[in-house]
Amino acid sequence: MKILVIEDEPKTAAYLQKGLAENGFIVDSCGNGVDGLHCMTEQHYDLVVLDVMLPGKDGWTVLKEYRSEGRTTPVLYLTAKDAVSDRVRGLQIGADDYLVKPFAFSELLARVQSLLRRSQSVVAEPVRVGDLEIDPLRFRAVRAGQRLDLTPKEFHLLSLLARRRGEVLSRTILSEQVWDMNFDSDTNVVDVHIRRLRAKVDDPFEPKLIHTIRGMGYVLEDRS
Repeated sequence: MKILVIEDEPKTAAYLQKGLAENGFIVDSCGNGVDGLHCMTEQHYDLVVLDVMLPGKDGWTVLKEYRSEGRTTPVLYLTAKDAVSDRVRGLQIGADDYLVKPFAFSELLARVQSLLRRSQSVVAEPVRVGDLEIDPLRFRAVRAGQRLDLTPKEFHLLSLLARRRGEVLSRTILSEQVWDMNFDSDTNVVDVHIRRLRAKVDDPFEPKLIHTIRGMGYVLEDRS
C-alpha cells in the first residue's frame, strides 16, 4: 500500500518515512502544501498523512480543495494544534483522524492501520456504474443482468476503474495497481487488457462505459 506524507519538518518526515517503510508501506513525501496537493490529485495513494502548518498552502486548504473534488482517500491530520476547535475544524473539512504532536509512532501506526481497514471495508462493497455492478467479495461482475466471464487480471482492472469511476487513470497507475511496482509500462499489456475488457464489458452493450482519454489514460463512467 502507498502512503503520502506531507510534512515540512525534514526530521519528522524522515522519521515517518522510515517507520512506515519498515512496516511494509511504500511511502512518498512532500515538504509543502502545493506539492502535496499536486501529488494527492495526480497519483493514487491509499492514505495521506497531512501536517496542518505547511508552507505554500496549509493543511486546511489542501484538504478542503482535495475533498471539493469528491476524492475520498483517507487523510490523517498530524499537527501541534491540540485545541478542540482545531480538531473539530479538521474533521469537518474532511479529515478521517487527527493526531497531535508529539506522538508515539506506535499510535500513528495503529491509526494508519485502522483507517486502511476502514477504507478497505468500504471498497469491498459492490460498486455500480450505470447497469454494471461489481462485487469484489464474490469476484462477480454483472452488466444488464448478464454475468461477465472475466479473468482475475481483467476483474482487478475493471474493479480499479470502477472504484475510481470518473477519474482518468494513466497506464502507469493501472500497471502499478493491477500488476506490480516493477512492471514495465513501455509494453502494451495495459492496452491489450483494456481491449479484452471492452470486448466483454462494452461491445455487447450500450452505452459504452470504458473511454480512452488520448495521451492520458482510461476512465470508466456512464456518459448517457
